[in-house]
Amino acid sequence: MTIVYNLLQILIGFSSGVIIGGAFIALLTVLGIISRLIQLSKTWQMIHIYSIALLLGTLFGTFISFTYITWNQHVMTLLFWGGLQGIFNGMLAAALIEILQVFPLLSKRVGLENYLLFLLTAIVFGKIFGSLYQWLFLVKGS
Repeated sequence: MTIVYNLLQILIGFSSGVIIGGAFIALLTVLGIISRLIQLSKTWQMIHIYSIALLLGTLFGTFISFTYITWNQHVMTLLFWGGLQGIFNGMLAAALIEILQVFPLLSKRVGLENYLLFLLTAIVFGKIFGSLYQWLFLVKGS
């Protein structure tokens, strides 16, 4: 009976992970992050690599989130990892903002039309530094 119960838990956990991962990738697809990256970088021939990287990144992130594995790595490794997370978070936030067209409306109302690039850059770097702070002080410190 215990084996059946454990197998049922594995099946439910795996199925839930597949559903959540699929929903996450669907969100990224609806926001157009991947297609926008491909368009800007002109790397249409590498679309399979983008798909594999997105899938592996989602699986690895889910695995790390649900386990008690700690990363006692060198600071440079954590800086690199935090930088990657900051870039991803910045791109996700920028895609949401681009879809909602928040910045064009905000810049016109506040009078920041000439400083829109600086505002976007500040947000991206804020996300990067926030992720680095999280990995260097909150994750490594625990």
